[in-house]
Amino acid sequence: MKDITRALENKVENEQVEKELKKYLEVYRVSLETAKRSIVKKYGGNPAALSVGVSKTLKELLANESSVNLLCRIVTSNPKEIEVDGQKKGIIYGILGDPTTTLPFTAWETEDLELERGDVVQVQNAYTTEWKGNIQINFGTRTTITKESKDALPPFVPEMQECKIKDFNDGMRNVALTARILGIERREVNISGEKKVVFSGMLGDETGKAQFSSWADFELKENDVVKISGGYIKEWRGIPQLTFDERAEVEKLQIDFPSAEDISQRTTASIEELMERGGAVDVGIEGTVIDVKSGSGLIYRCKECKRVLQDGTCRIHGEVEGAADLRAKVIIDDGSGALTAIFNKEITEQLLNKKLKECIKEKGDNVIEDELTALLTAQPIQARGNVTSDDYGLMMIAKEAEIKEVDVQNEAKRILEELGE
Repeated sequence: MKDITRALENKVENEQVEKELKKYLEVYRVSLETAKRSIVKKYGGNPAALSVGVSKTLKELLANESSVNLLCRIVTSNPKEIEVDGQKKGIIYGILGDPTTTLPFTAWETEDLELERGDVVQVQNAYTTEWKGNIQINFGTRTTITKESKDALPPFVPEMQECKIKDFNDGMRNVALTARILGIERREVNISGEKKVVFSGMLGDETGKAQFSSWADFELKENDVVKISGGYIKEWRGIPQLTFDERAEVEKLQIDFPSAEDISQRTTASIEELMERGGAVDVGIEGTVIDVKSGSGLIYRCKECKRVLQDGTCRIHGEVEGAADLRAKVIIDDGSGALTAIFNKEITEQLLNKKLKECIKEKGDNVIEDELTALLTAQPIQARGNVTSDDYGLMMIAKEAEIKEVDVQNEAKRILEELGE
């Protein structure tokens, strides 16, 4: 009987529902399902709300399930306008919670739908999808949502996930970490026509550096050591970063912690680790150059948009007079994996030991590219920069790089020791 009153949004008294149900079952002798649908329809409800779903906790949900029922709390709720087939459409997205976990949701039909933070709701006929390995809950046209009393679920207390910066991965929630603030700035941004203040910058620990955004003023200052509890990790331009707001707890600590200089020196990683993390900020790698890609050497860029010209033509501005530049695009392998690294003019000049003007004077279309290929191929190299991740793999935009000098005798001795010779 509860599902009938819920489908009718509690607009009909329980006694009346019970009386109607008894009549349909004992007098009309119809099936229970037919009786339920008839009663709901009679009193102006939506019979689709009676569809039998799988009642689960959030933690039990799997990807690509249909018709699931949930009792959960609205942790966050945010309206948003998107464009579908050229038409503007309003949706609501946010986070659902129950005593087992939290999961993101999207409501695709928002007419007369009000979801406020803290509401406890009974959700029927939701469905799940998967995005980057994470379960997503969706409210569609068949979904019905009924508000319950707030004590129908115990208050949501998220379980904190202690982690280091090297553990950051897109989609992580309720993270807690201790880090040093390496830099911070206050910015005003426009969100859906409303001005908001965000504090963004860089923080670090002994495992690496990461960008952060705080949507509340915790009076953070450069060089503070803080414990942040209740943030989440979201990928931004291919690099995982920490985001938190007024719901987070931020505690300033007076403890022995690596200095900013120590953090910068220690932020090195294997390419395999970077693949698992999905990128990193200001990280060092060591490996061997296994290829110098076409498009390295002396190039010409459009003076307007800085794109590389192809046969004197910019794909945006057409045939133009280009500005000369130098770059190197190389593949670096460290034994655990490989990535593409881009070296700018300054790094390329340093590696070639010649300036751009000297390169321009040299004859032949591929002279500098051939010189870079001969210079770098099979050479051990150290590089540092930001590493991003996309469908094509990892890419480092290097801010420094140098060919690593190898002590042949010591290296041979080290290898023999590893082999047990």
